[in-house]
Amino acid sequence: MKARAHPLWIAFVAHRVSGLALALFLPLHFWVLGMALRGAEGLDGVLTLTELPFVKVAEFGLVFLLALHAFGGLRLMALERLGWSSGQKTMAATSIALAIFVSGTFFLKAI
Repeated sequence: MKARAHPLWIAFVAHRVSGLALALFLPLHFWVLGMALRGAEGLDGVLTLTELPFVKVAEFGLVFLLALHAFGGLRLMALERLGWSSGQKTMAATSIALAIFVSGTFFLKAI
């Protein structure tokens, strides 16, 4: 069980969980897009919900998951292209730090 506490194992799990969470978000996203196709009234009703503080925090979470998944994917592509090195932990930590920075910047603009 010691291997599961390794930073690269945590990076692997974070990448998988973020991808799953983004995939689960897609039906909601498509539903909102469908509301836009049906008319302005339905879309306006849904968009008024975006002003709620809970939704702003959820948007931060969504952007964090997207950034985490994107930077984690870049880390994996670098791993495949460059091979194993002792800097893999640094790349995993950098991908998480970049995800926090991107989502934090988005959150600060949203509030």
